Amino acid sequence: MLIQTEQTPNPATLKFIPGRQVMDSGTRDFASYEEAEASPLAAALFSIGDVEGVFYGRDFISVTAAPGVEWRDLRPQVLEVLLDHFVSDAPLFAPGSAAGIHIASEEMEEDPADAEIVAQIRELIDTRVRPAVAQDGGDIVYRGYKDGHVFLAMQGACAGCPSSTMTLKRGIESLLKHYVPEVETVEAV
Repeated sequence: MLIQTEQTPNPATLKFIPGRQVMDSGTRDFASYEEAEASPLAAALFSIGDVEGVFYGRDFISVTAAPGVEWRDLRPQVLEVLLDHFVSDAPLFAPGSAAGIHIASEEMEEDPADAEIVAQIRELIDTRVRPAVAQDGGDIVYRGYKDGHVFLAMQGACAGCPSSTMTLKRGIESLLKHYVPEVETVEAV
């Protein structure tokens, strides 16, 4: 089995592509070992000791190295864990774990009068923004809209990326303002 790796805009994060589906639907972000307990693979990656984050996309896994860790040292260890997992056809989530439980959204309460604006924003994020960001090993999740301000959460390679502010302001904010004139700013939460 060959697992390809790709650089991401975030130098601390590498994208690993196993050539098969990782998640049936959605994404999953693990920011700590405690969060990763529901997934034997994520827990094994955190057990390496130099991993600060694990993110599952549809067909990739992004791994974020701890500060000061060199990828030339960490990459072989991550590849070994990933190969062991995929070659053995181990489940991504532990049976009876929180994998099947819906995680409550952290979305803010919105004004029903903004429903049409919110629908336009969500559609643009889902059809234009998220596919592009997934190519870079991350995800952007809608969290809310209030008084012209759009709130988004950065995940995977996007979380902590040095260029994430530029992506938000020059890319996503410009796109949303162009198609949805009511949007004034886009902010990360």
